[in-house]
Amino acid sequence: MTAALLRSALRRSAAASYMSIRAFASPPGQQRKVAILGAAGGIGQPLSLLMKLNPMVSHLSLYDIAGTPGVAADVSHINTRSEVKGYAGEDQLGAALEGSDLVIIPAGVPRKPGMTRDDLFEINAGIVKSLCEAIAKYCPNALVNMISNPVNSTVPIAAEVFKSKGVYDERRLFGVTTLDVVRARTFYAGKANVNVADVSVPVIGGHAGITILPLFSQATPSANLSSDEITALTKRTQDGGTEVVEAKAGKGSATLSMAYAGALFADACLKGLNGVPDVVECSFVQSTVTELPFFASKVKLGKNGVEEVLGFGPLSDYEQQGLEALKTELKSSIEKGVKWHANSKNPKINSVYEPIKPTFRPLSPHLPIYKPQTSSTVSITNRVTAIATVYHLVHGLHDLYQMFRP
Repeated sequence: MTAALLRSALRRSAAASYMSIRAFASPPGQQRKVAILGAAGGIGQPLSLLMKLNPMVSHLSLYDIAGTPGVAADVSHINTRSEVKGYAGEDQLGAALEGSDLVIIPAGVPRKPGMTRDDLFEINAGIVKSLCEAIAKYCPNALVNMISNPVNSTVPIAAEVFKSKGVYDERRLFGVTTLDVVRARTFYAGKANVNVADVSVPVIGGHAGITILPLFSQATPSANLSSDEITALTKRTQDGGTEVVEAKAGKGSATLSMAYAGALFADACLKGLNGVPDVVECSFVQSTVTELPFFASKVKLGKNGVEEVLGFGPLSDYEQQGLEALKTELKSSIEKGVKWHANSKNPKINSVYEPIKPTFRPLSPHLPIYKPQTSSTVSITNRVTAIATVYHLVHGLHDLYQMFRP
């Protein structure tokens, strides 16, 4: 009797789990090719798994500089309809991208203890530039979901790359801020003691520190939270990434929750492409809702990407103060990205931010980073020193041989 009840419970649990996995997607409709750039990394691997479960995906293209054939083989064994192919190395990037409807970019190095998203800028900016140049060439009409941090700067870099290639369409470029929304919903539900599945909290601004502004005054279902509780919830949402980095003791960042959030936003984009009505999500996009050129707010998604950038509605006094406070930092981050792209064409102007050559640049955090010497003088000195060291070593060994030979 007990065994039968247990088997029945397990069957119900398995069915519920399967349905919850499939619930993030709408009915298949027109199927789509999705490319993930950086698919062998900490975010890329679980994101690849989640996109394999999406019934709207007919072709899943996984790209990284190494390791992707193994990831693709693993994911391909999952019994869903999409065909999976892995591509490794720069020479296969074009094939990975060609014909894509949606490109997701989690490529880059992760945060470590003490690092801000801006600390990642120098490396990740070069990665984003190279990948976006390839997107402009091989799938210029694809929707692009930018996960690589700092999003406040990498999205403007991507926009500048597409402009320089003559293919920029502001409706098709998104900074993925969904993790901020996921965190805000989770933290709010815990404090308000409500079912998290029923919670909605818009998050506006950007995707780093104080530029993340959750609008708890607009949260539903409403709860009578004190101003101190709202302040604490806001702070925790803003510092959510740091919380995970510290909890992992420097051995990782928010990879799993980011993959989940990335899959949610990708699903929304696919629904829009397939004509599902009234798809609304928060995202960091080109915007006129403030004086800033890019801003995160609710956007309505459709067959061409962004159908409408929505305003953020009435704010509480606390939120209004937060909005004014974030503008300076967000403006600086946007300008940093634009300036980096302009200067990246001239190494004399931009020697600090000159991107590493693609041959040496990893897309994913599990791979080592190699950066050539930027100073030719240092490079020559190192080579001369090495030659001299080898010379003295050889002669030293010869002297020892002469001393001890019979």
